[in-house]
Amino acid sequence: MIYIGIDISKYKHDCFIATETVDHSFSFENNQSGFKELLEHFKPLVKQEMIIGLEATGHYGENLKSFLTLHGYSFMEINPFLVKKFGEAHSLRKTKTDKKDAQMISTYMRSVDYKAYHHQSYHISALKSLTRLRFKLISIRTKHYNMMTKVLDVIFPEFKPFMREQGYSETSLSILKRFSSPDKIAKMKDEHFDKLRRLSMGKFNYPKFIKLKELAKSTIGVTQDHQLFKLKTSISYVEQLNRDIEETEKQITSLMDRYPTRIQTIKGIGTISAAIILCEYGDISLFSNPAEMLSYAGLDSTIKQSGTMSSTGKLVKRGSKYLRATLINVCMMVMIYNPVFYVYYTKKKQEGKHHRVAMVHLAKKLVRVIHHLETNHVDFDSSKLI
Repeated sequence: MIYIGIDISKYKHDCFIATETVDHSFSFENNQSGFKELLEHFKPLVKQEMIIGLEATGHYGENLKSFLTLHGYSFMEINPFLVKKFGEAHSLRKTKTDKKDAQMISTYMRSVDYKAYHHQSYHISALKSLTRLRFKLISIRTKHYNMMTKVLDVIFPEFKPFMREQGYSETSLSILKRFSSPDKIAKMKDEHFDKLRRLSMGKFNYPKFIKLKELAKSTIGVTQDHQLFKLKTSISYVEQLNRDIEETEKQITSLMDRYPTRIQTIKGIGTISAAIILCEYGDISLFSNPAEMLSYAGLDSTIKQSGTMSSTGKLVKRGSKYLRATLINVCMMVMIYNPVFYVYYTKKKQEGKHHRVAMVHLAKKLVRVIHHLETNHVDFDSSKLI
């Protein structure tokens, strides 16, 4: 066999080729001419005997992976942490260069089962890009929500507790954008209510409308021009972010329509959550068992053992934070719609587990179910979990 390690970086990549008779290392640019140079080095080699390993280093390797796939080469993506620990186990010297890293990847490939990354399609890469974009857009929006709340704490502190919203609904944004100050809110007319009622689809009723006006009249807040400007600016950003998030979710949904998955057969898992789980795991068939999927998501616990003492600690929390957060958060909805999951959650609570700990256990159960559905290509059936 021919073991090839490629160390990925922004402007160039380093490659180490180890055959039975000779070792060969070289660097090539991260551009078209560099990729053609790589092909020239690959030409004398037998494609079926090539074991190619790449570190999973974000977007810098995307073009190379697409290029290799286009020319019929398979490859395996490796967690950089595993390569690092493998290198530390083989040498006490702290020598780190790109060429050494490529050689270490090549050596590492000899010690593991080769699971070629099936570059399933453009969809997985696109889904990951879009779902992470959505995460970032929501994070930016949350910052503006916080800024708006800080402003309202000064000019109209009664507003947020009265509306009882986690963020800011279209109704709240409409009120704050059009009327901004408590004085203007207190002078709202009945015709304004009709528009707000339609916007809220009936949730913002007339008694609530009157109560908000009364609170505005008696507020302890102090209206300040610079605070109103900050509020206006944040509202403008939030409205644009809402449009961007909506468009991003439409594109995610469109891609998911073209990609077969059994994850959504579990009641409580929507299209967006399924997309995050799917794209962060990639090809689930590469995972031999649920334990590997748990480890990949950072949901496995640390184990401390010495002599006769043995204990488990906190979550490892390695791997994708997007995947881990989604798996835990989606369990709340899964538990509501699936009695079997609720019974399991209740059992953990009765064992004295904190809510968050019980949710982690539920997430682990969910991962085991997902592995079964995807590897056996079957829909979810709660009766089989009883």
